[in-house]
Amino acid sequence: MSHLFTIGPVEMFPETLEIGGKQVPYFRNDEFSQIVYSASESLKRLLFTENGEIILLTCSGTGAMEATVMNCFTKEDNLIVIDGGSFGHRFAEICDVHEIPHTVIKLDKDDILTREMIDELIKDNKFTGVLVNLDETSIGKLYDLEMLADVCKENDLILVVDAISAFLADEINMDKYGIDVVILSSQKALSLAPGLSIVALSEKILERIKDINSKSVYFDFKDYLKNGERGQTPFTPAIRVIIELEDMVKRIEDKGIENIINETGELAAYFRSRVKEIGLDYPDYPLSNAVTPVIFPDENADVIYRELIDKYGLTVNPSGGDYAKTMFRVSHVGKHSKEDIDNLINAMDEIINS
Repeated sequence: MSHLFTIGPVEMFPETLEIGGKQVPYFRNDEFSQIVYSASESLKRLLFTENGEIILLTCSGTGAMEATVMNCFTKEDNLIVIDGGSFGHRFAEICDVHEIPHTVIKLDKDDILTREMIDELIKDNKFTGVLVNLDETSIGKLYDLEMLADVCKENDLILVVDAISAFLADEINMDKYGIDVVILSSQKALSLAPGLSIVALSEKILERIKDINSKSVYFDFKDYLKNGERGQTPFTPAIRVIIELEDMVKRIEDKGIENIINETGELAAYFRSRVKEIGLDYPDYPLSNAVTPVIFPDENADVIYRELIDKYGLTVNPSGGDYAKTMFRVSHVGKHSKEDIDNLINAMDEIINS
């Protein structure tokens, strides 16, 4: 089976794979509630939101993005959406569908998001919130969280951060940066099976949610919060993934989240130095530690992507659309080592020079 250098699903750890091989237990009981309580409290600590709440949703990250917009905003709001790629654009699409007024800051691949771009909008308009995919995973670009936090604090804006690929790779501290909502998914750096998304809510946004009537049965946050008081979810959750989650967040706490972020950063830096050694490059905009976009000047990224799978059993993230031939992405989250990176680099080098 292929070794995954993809950003999700990622290469999983043996402890998680062992859990995945066991019978799924019944869940409407105290035993499972204790697992939910334990996982939720660990997540609060890892996200630095001791007084916030955690919602566990059985859906993809896009489901959690849509649920957040539905439960936290109304047609009376006016949002700024950072659209620098396919995932930022998804927030804009969700706002369109739910008729939430918004203005998009559209960024081309090499554009840097600046304070001036946001200030220019704010001076002429009244906004209530900012939606951002902190790591625009489609191109690996990392936005300036400190700058966004300062803007939101100074203008009393709600800050919603999709940290689906940034969590455990880059700093995500809800209290420090005044983040109101953080969205996560199980299959990224948490290194679990897909199917579970996590929404972390600040005290501030919890008060707002109380006054919003969600037009959804399945995604009603008030229902999840009420059920969460007893360690349950309104509907059948991804039971096995929640059990995997409790085990994983305990292990992350034991190791220390700062240590994990530092290790991921070291792997990213090592990979990027090795890429340069074989004559390739990566963009010069700020990058997340989670993923590196590799640039192929000969426009053969798609060919090398296929040969890595067929000849070496190594899978990276292909890029779509205009970038299919010029770039693919290599993940640094999940179970990886420098030896794994060397194997990938050597395989890439052999293909290029064959």
